[in-house]
Amino acid sequence: MQKATLIASCQKPEFKDTMRRVVRQSKFRHVFGQAVKNDQCYDDIRVSRVTWDSSFCAVNPRFVAIIVDASGGGAFLVLPLHKTGRIDKSYPTVCGHTGPVLDIDWCPHNDQVIASGSEDCTVMVWQIPENGLTLSLTEPVVVLEGHSKRVGIVAWHPTARNVLLSAGCDNAIIIWNVGTGEALINLDDMHVDMIYNVSWNRNGSLICTASKDKKVRVIDPRKQEIVAEKEKTHEGARPMRAIFLADGNIFTTGFSRMSERQLALWNPKNMEEPIALHEMDTSNGVLLPFYDPDTNIIYLCGKGDSSIRYFEITDESPYVHYLNTFSSKEPQRGMGFMPKRGLDVNKCEIARFFKLHERKCEPIIMTVPRKSDLFQDDLYPDTAGPEAALEAEEWFEGKNADPLLISLKHGYIPGKNRDLKVVKKNILDNKPAANKKSDLINAPKKAADASNSQNEAKLDEILKELKSIKDTITNQDERISKLEQQMAKIAD
Repeated sequence: MQKATLIASCQKPEFKDTMRRVVRQSKFRHVFGQAVKNDQCYDDIRVSRVTWDSSFCAVNPRFVAIIVDASGGGAFLVLPLHKTGRIDKSYPTVCGHTGPVLDIDWCPHNDQVIASGSEDCTVMVWQIPENGLTLSLTEPVVVLEGHSKRVGIVAWHPTARNVLLSAGCDNAIIIWNVGTGEALINLDDMHVDMIYNVSWNRNGSLICTASKDKKVRVIDPRKQEIVAEKEKTHEGARPMRAIFLADGNIFTTGFSRMSERQLALWNPKNMEEPIALHEMDTSNGVLLPFYDPDTNIIYLCGKGDSSIRYFEITDESPYVHYLNTFSSKEPQRGMGFMPKRGLDVNKCEIARFFKLHERKCEPIIMTVPRKSDLFQDDLYPDTAGPEAALEAEEWFEGKNADPLLISLKHGYIPGKNRDLKVVKKNILDNKPAANKKSDLINAPKKAADASNSQNEAKLDEILKELKSIKDTITNQDERISKLEQQMAKIAD
């Protein structure tokens, strides 16, 4: 397929069949970005200075999580969205890792569950209390051990409950059943060099990876085979990114041989030539792509850049259409991207970013200008909701399902999340930690003793609740004694 050239807004459009179509019709042509006022930012945060090209920030409709500098281990902050302003230095953190945290990802099916990967070679899964942290969290719900080097990537399955992918500097990808704490798939012989990123497709049946060997691979994780691959996707030596789009195509960012930043669109069924290949600029920051499957808009945030460029993907040439750039003065250290259900539909907000500066986190709101106050159903088609379409066991047995969609017509009201329960199987019954290529992933799973596991889970729940109530009482006692001391001072 022909290579397309990027049409910037200031250049003449392609004259294809007619000269009359001067401007391409698109409802997203006038999308504009705006940073919130200072009092709505999260201030005095020591954003992590670790040299790793992840986004350092993860957001959902309840919380914003930010990887921070921590002495003697790794930590990240979890703040309720409304907790803006200056964040006290003593604010509790999630701090169970013994090495710096490199990546974090909120579970798409439970807004209180977050996974973290660290230099200490482990993945940890955490349950955040409904109203946020009052004490630092040091005990994860489960620790997933299987990597021999640092873990730089964690990514939840988009449609199956409790399925988590992790990728490490040991060039291995492990897919876990978090509900049992088991590694069920280990892809340890597919990458010969460092994995830069991993992306699930829309229904979670395939993953695509970008690697230091300049290859993009499309992998069927359950069959443990490479479905498609492209060598020298981008010829430059600097890091690439590859993500799946809703239609199954793959979008990549990388560098040319002359170190110019590039973006490209590929059809995994025929990766000989790209559908489109555009050159952007000569900046050296890695381009992190954030994709909205509902609007088909891709936002590119360069690490160290002070701008967000956005493009619309369509079926007509040049396929990747430049829309606009949001520019600011300060460079970005990282970026969080709010899921669609966390946006304000009454203000025609189509994206919200959480930009990390050196010492603060600044929300940036992308809006489509509309005169009407009515719900704009063309901007908000039904979007992926928080309910899982499959259980982990169903997915591991070979089933696929698209995300369960919800309407945003009356806004999204977060429901009550059920606690994440991990029921570890009897260690004596366990098969080896993870399936290698030779193992059959679809071998029948041994059923755990249901009644025992239910009783254990119930007991855990009661103990947790007791601990939580005791912690609250202790905190309130301390607060009461402090207030009494203050009163006594005032009285004196």
